[in-house]
Amino acid sequence: MASEDRAKPASTGASGIVRPPRTRLDQPKLPKRRLVPEYDAETFGRFSERIARFLGTWRFIAWMTLFIFAWLVWNVFAPPDLRFDPYPFIFLTLMLSLQASYAAPLILLAQNRQDDRDRVTHEQERKQNERSIADTEYLTREIAALRIGLGEVATRDWIRSELEDLVRDLDDRRELFRAEGDEDR
Repeated sequence: MASEDRAKPASTGASGIVRPPRTRLDQPKLPKRRLVPEYDAETFGRFSERIARFLGTWRFIAWMTLFIFAWLVWNVFAPPDLRFDPYPFIFLTLMLSLQASYAAPLILLAQNRQDDRDRVTHEQERKQNERSIADTEYLTREIAALRIGLGEVATRDWIRSELEDLVRDLDDRRELFRAEGDEDR
């Protein structure tokens, strides 16, 4: 029965349009064949960055200079039957053009990846700065509220001065009561 489900012929609807057989949703699709091979973009990107970093070093320039110098020396001073690229050095020009045609896109790919990393880093720094500003504003408001609250809090010196005023008032009243009591007698 299961093989019959898979081998159903195309059906025609009421309109006469030929429809492909329905696929079952409980089974995975068969993988499609592709003309272009699949590759891991991240691995290829890391590889291109390594090449671009090497192409941008003095070591690469030194090795390339040594290679070209050896090529020229060999093709000028070697016996004529051992020379593989005579004077106009067409093959050397072709090799250098091929190297440049591969190096330029790899360098551009590495730069694009670096731009993407810089963009992500910039976005993270911007968000961190926004959080820092918000935290600073919050702390500023809290400090201002504490200052206002401290302005309303009774300090030790204020309480001492109030108590001294009350003691003076009590002393004055006592003296007033004594003076009144002495007058009544």
